[in-house]
Amino acid sequence: MNSPYQILGVTERASDTEIKQAYLQLVKDNPPDRDQQRFRQIQQAYETIKDDDSRLRYALFHWPGIEFDELLGHAFKQEGVTKPMPADDFLKLLSTISIDKTLAKNFIKPS
Repeated sequence: MNSPYQILGVTERASDTEIKQAYLQLVKDNPPDRDQQRFRQIQQAYETIKDDDSRLRYALFHWPGIEFDELLGHAFKQEGVTKPMPADDFLKLLSTISIDKTLAKNFIKPS
């Protein structure tokens, strides 16, 4: 599965302007009447990373191959989860998330 960055052809450090320009060029090259599925994929990618808040949300909550609800189920030992994840393993998994400093500045406000 391609990330929104790969779909739009931009780096993870791209600015809002660069992302929007890439999106507009792709929409121009892939109009909905030509390939509606590709057009939707481009739109979805843009909505996912169009601004700092969206990119932070994507960085925090998107883990390829992991269903977030299943992860929460393991963490909180909800019913229906057959093998709860040990707390140490859950914390190790969470610690693998890397957040770009420019994105983190919007998330962590100085006191």
